[in-house]
Amino acid sequence: MGAILEPFVWMLGIVVNIYSIIVFADVALHWLTRFKIVDAQKPNVAKITEILTRLTAPVYKKIAEKVPPFSGIDFSPLILLLLLLFIGRILYRFDIMLLS
Repeated sequence: MGAILEPFVWMLGIVVNIYSIIVFADVALHWLTRFKIVDAQKPNVAKITEILTRLTAPVYKKIAEKVPPFSGIDFSPLILLLLLLFIGRILYRFDIMLLS
């Protein structure tokens, strides 16, 4: 049974890792535009920002409904990254369990 589930667990782990990278990129781009290191008005930057926002905003919104901003700081990306790290760790342990 483990040989059948192992590829699915592996692929799910890859999806979690890719989404973590997307969240990191969204946060980094947000900071870069906030501190005026990157010009948000440039077409390429605007397109990347739009793509990252479409990929992350729905999840941020769900988290923000449960955990509102504290002193004007939105902790949704941090909570999401911690959650993705937790899921990735569970998948890793499950994968090891399947191979045993």
